[in-house]
Amino acid sequence: MLSETKSHDGVNQLLGLRANTALGLVRSIKRGFTFEKLERVRRETGYPLELLAASVGMSSRTLSRRKKENKLTPGESDRLVSVSRLLSLAVELFEGEKEKAFRWFRSPNRALGNLTPLELAATETGSREVENLIGRLEHGVFS
Repeated sequence: MLSETKSHDGVNQLLGLRANTALGLVRSIKRGFTFEKLERVRRETGYPLELLAASVGMSSRTLSRRKKENKLTPGESDRLVSVSRLLSLAVELFEGEKEKAFRWFRSPNRALGNLTPLELAATETGSREVENLIGRLEHGVFS
């Protein structure tokens, strides 16, 4: 499976972070990310902002409020890291082909009960299922 360092680098790149260690990332999460981090993932993936917001547990009203405040909560920031990590794993699965990876991440998947990886990424348990599926696909175990 993808190494922890490679995954960490992918998250840093996707979010535009400079956290050199997991502890540095935790400190950033605890402070809460700026709204720009969510916008950055939107620009990179091409996903609608509302869809990304839902994946980190934000309603449309909360999304508007966070945009105005220019700040995500630590919980929302943590979910955004989780989604970004899964996106990075998907890009690695598709050997760097971002468009294919991002399309796969938004497509219903039989192995995930016909939900999309992005939908499942909204919870920790769902995130683990997506990560497990990526691991199986990396090893040629088709689900």
